[in-house]
Amino acid sequence: MDLCQYAGQVLLVVNTASQCGYTPQYKSLEVLQRKYGPRGLVVLGFPSNDFGGQEPGSNAQVADFCENQFDVRFPMFAKSVVRGGAQRNPLYTALARQSGQTPGWNFHKYLVGRDGQQVMSFASAVDPQDPALVKGIERLLLSN
Repeated sequence: MDLCQYAGQVLLVVNTASQCGYTPQYKSLEVLQRKYGPRGLVVLGFPSNDFGGQEPGSNAQVADFCENQFDVRFPMFAKSVVRGGAQRNPLYTALARQSGQTPGWNFHKYLVGRDGQQVMSFASAVDPQDPALVKGIERLLLSN
């Protein structure tokens, strides 16, 4: 999938896993997508097996799980490496460089402004409905 199609939108980039204690965050992520999507937010899910082997399934299994268990409609990408090494997804390399933080576990969140330059990082334990994250989304949606 070409990420250029999301240029000019506010992005919430999340590394996901189906067998993690944070997996119920899929529900809150989908709520954000449905609430703020019409205003320009796009949640992007990047399944990863980097932490605890908690995403062992195939891409098809991940897609089936997300759709059937959490009714996820936001874009989900193919499994990728999100922490260190030559195999790391280039988007995650750029986000880590811009924010100064790399994911420490599944469901780490990067909030990216419309210009692609503003990047905020939120730890895995921060629920997508957390007031600080929601405030960041609303602020970025208002900026050009």
